[in-house]
Amino acid sequence: MEEIRSVAAEERQLNFLEEIVENDLAVGKHNSILTRFPPEPNGYLHIGHAKSICLNFGLAKKYGGKTNLRFDDTNPTKEDVEYVDSIKEDVKWLGFNWVSEFYASDYFEQLYEWAKDLIRKNLAYVDDQTQEEIRINRGTVTRPGIASPWREREVEENIDLFERMRRGEFKDGAKVLRAKIDMSHSNMLMRDPILYRIIHAYHHRTGDKWCIYPMYDYAHGQSDSIEKITHSICTLEFDVHRPLYDWFIEKLNIFPSRQYEFARLNLTYTVMSKRKLLELVKSGFVAGWDDPRMPTICGLRKRGYTPESIRLFADKVGVAKRDNIIDLSLLEWCVREDLNKRSNRYMTVINPVKLTISNYPKDKVEIFNAPVNQENPDAGTREIPFSRELYIEREDFMEEPPKKYFRLRPGGEVRLKYSYIIKCEEIIKDNDGNITEIVCSYDPQSRPGTGEWRSVKGTIHWVSVPHAAETELRLFDRLFTEADMDSIPQDKSYTDFLNPNSLVITTGYSEPAVAKDVSNIAVQFERNGYFVKDSDSNDNKLVFNKTVGLKSNWTQS
Repeated sequence: MEEIRSVAAEERQLNFLEEIVENDLAVGKHNSILTRFPPEPNGYLHIGHAKSICLNFGLAKKYGGKTNLRFDDTNPTKEDVEYVDSIKEDVKWLGFNWVSEFYASDYFEQLYEWAKDLIRKNLAYVDDQTQEEIRINRGTVTRPGIASPWREREVEENIDLFERMRRGEFKDGAKVLRAKIDMSHSNMLMRDPILYRIIHAYHHRTGDKWCIYPMYDYAHGQSDSIEKITHSICTLEFDVHRPLYDWFIEKLNIFPSRQYEFARLNLTYTVMSKRKLLELVKSGFVAGWDDPRMPTICGLRKRGYTPESIRLFADKVGVAKRDNIIDLSLLEWCVREDLNKRSNRYMTVINPVKLTISNYPKDKVEIFNAPVNQENPDAGTREIPFSRELYIEREDFMEEPPKKYFRLRPGGEVRLKYSYIIKCEEIIKDNDGNITEIVCSYDPQSRPGTGEWRSVKGTIHWVSVPHAAETELRLFDRLFTEADMDSIPQDKSYTDFLNPNSLVITTGYSEPAVAKDVSNIAVQFERNGYFVKDSDSNDNKLVFNKTVGLKSNWTQS
């Protein structure tokens, strides 16, 4: 990658794709635009696909056009209905609707007939070379390729062999159909590319009807043409494929769809390769495709990311013409921006130490009312029980604090959020010197809304011990230890850089209102961050996944 950068907010200007669309509409090249999102159903979508989804659907929406969802299902050995269903769910969850749902397999018959047209025009031939022979004879960037000994087969023989390939008369790998272009072309992809290969495998939609399947480079442009896609938007690695895309359209004399490329999304501390993500799942490095540490859309959803935050992220990243790596903290900033406005607030103690208020009646329980969301007054209030025994965060007490430490200390005062001011009177330790209990007194006159207001510098959160809801907390961190995973040493595997602390599971205690939250988005555990209820939660057990902390390393400029 050319650079690692953090994206700052700028005044919104047209990106280069918007300029192209506006010009095409202005000169009458197209009366309306039609884009498509064409995933291969061989894995779950990730954050890079989310950017492409937002771009394709967003561009069409902005200019009054439409978007198709088309599955590039040309490799039956790697594709599955499971992936098809997950992709549709992810696109809908992001907030987009397609006008038509298509599959490359819908066009297999037409693609086959067009391949025969290329043979009749002496622009394609059946090759008997092995895959290894084809690879070697293709040459290098400094050495031209060597023509196949079957390159000059007669048209009639090629038609016959191709039809027999379709009928299943040959084994896998025995023959391929190649385009006849130029074995000395500077673009390696133009050196007689393979159009069809033999694969005797069950297809998730066509079953056993076909045993020859088109290659991506052959099927993609023609599928665009069949659907009359006006702007075929791909990531930058496909720029070298564009001459071949155009060659097929020209030679077949079909609707001239046009391909445009933008920089793919790369994110720090993660990998985007479907192959690597699949390996992480199959090898048990993660719990599944929806593991909250994964960059998959379903993983982000399980971690508590919202569609709005991902769309905001795609907008902030923008549309570039060169590859770069986006700092993960920008994605975290986006979800924090969204959740701050909408999330309900609760108190949860993650690393608890017991605090006893010695002068508070043993059996007394008070109820304090607090806003559900300080950013949204209309959200109402919640009831928080208060008692003699509380949990506070262990880090909110220090026996020998440094200067400017405003939390609890021996002889010091703090306010328990929403309630009373307390003063530390005694510390109880075990035989190893660990603090097991903090004994405090409280000032009854310091209750908010009564008496004379008294201010102290420190405020800490707390939970009443007899009312606390035990909560399993899953704390997630970066999946990898290296920021730029594309630049790791060649003698190393990407799995060598897995972060052993990417998941820490601990037990905390929450105020009881947490269990009743039905907002269906991540909540804020005050002073600790944003957490979302996991599907593992039930009536007897609360489980929350940490979405993001309250502080950001990324700032607008």
